[in-house]
Amino acid sequence: MFTLGVMVMLTLVEIRGSVGHISEPDVSFPPARPSLANLHALCTQGSGRPRYTSSVFAKSVPGHQRRRGSAVNRVEAWYSRCCAPGQAQEQALCCATQAWEYALNVFCNDEYGVKDMPHKCCEQWEESRLTCFQIPARGESVPSGSFKNRS
Repeated sequence: MFTLGVMVMLTLVEIRGSVGHISEPDVSFPPARPSLANLHALCTQGSGRPRYTSSVFAKSVPGHQRRRGSAVNRVEAWYSRCCAPGQAQEQALCCATQAWEYALNVFCNDEYGVKDMPHKCCEQWEESRLTCFQIPARGESVPSGSFKNRS
């Protein structure tokens, strides 16, 4: 019995990094706004970008991280449809842009559905909201190849 308990604890250490410390996933948010410059990467590298299932979040992780993960999952699911083989580049870009806008608007609706403070971009409307999501926070450096927007 003791051996089983030690094995479980070692498994938890391996999964979480250390006993008593549960790190939250680094949710790559907001997703990049689709453009001709990044469309190829959005369409061909989707399987290499992380998905954020509920199992990757500890119960103690703030709700805003879960909502961000859901928004990324939502847009990635749409990107896979937009980038279907044989799809013209203009159609894929239009579809991916609509998917991006939809995912962020749903994210904002979800943000206002809880008592937390909403994301600062959600406080804006229409194109201003989308432009806000496109711009990295002040002081935030966005490495090249990042999923975050660089448009």
